[in-house]
Amino acid sequence: MPDGKQAKFGIGQLVHHVRFDYRGVIVDVDASYQGTEEWYHEIARSRPPRDRPWYHVLVHEADHSTYVAERHLEPDESRLPIEHPLLGSHFDIFEDGLYRRDRPLN
Repeated sequence: MPDGKQAKFGIGQLVHHVRFDYRGVIVDVDASYQGTEEWYHEIARSRPPRDRPWYHVLVHEADHSTYVAERHLEPDESRLPIEHPLLGSHFDIFEDGLYRRDRPLN
């Protein structure tokens, strides 16, 4: 990611949301905010920076995913697997506290 926007977290990494206290796994990373203006103004009420990385996260023990600004995340030190119905469509293996894909993306 150019201009010092190096992402702190990577795909397959477990994270904890510091404001809303949930765990999850990162399935995608955007170098900067890629959502709509409407969503940002209605949902991102704390106005996190748009020019820093944002993450697509599968939420543990839920059926949904979230789009989260980097400043709201920290590493999940539990290293325990998460439960989510879409986990298998993104990853194949959980090992050493990380999820990874063992098959081609196509």
